[in-house]
Amino acid sequence: MSGFVVMVDFRLKSGALAEFRRMIDANAHASVRDEPGCRRFDVVEPQGKADRVLLYELYDDEASFDRHCRTEHFAVFDAQSSSLVAEKTVIQGNLVCEG
Repeated sequence: MSGFVVMVDFRLKSGALAEFRRMIDANAHASVRDEPGCRRFDVVEPQGKADRVLLYELYDDEASFDRHCRTEHFAVFDAQSSSLVAEKTVIQGNLVCEG
């Protein structure tokens, strides 16, 4: 199985979690629903890590992710959520084994 994986670690400003979750959940649902190349978009709250959200996104290929970054729902999320984020780390890679 092949695919393009994007993992994002958001460290949010104190008290921003509820508003951020509303925005990222809407973005995740729209991505899977409206983008044929988006196979998975998981939103994770790590246990014991307040104000932190992780994403695991799986796309058919890097071009599908590039298209995702140009969608209106992504642009809205990115613009509206930026003031809630203290730090963001993005890791991209290729899916080499799906268990």
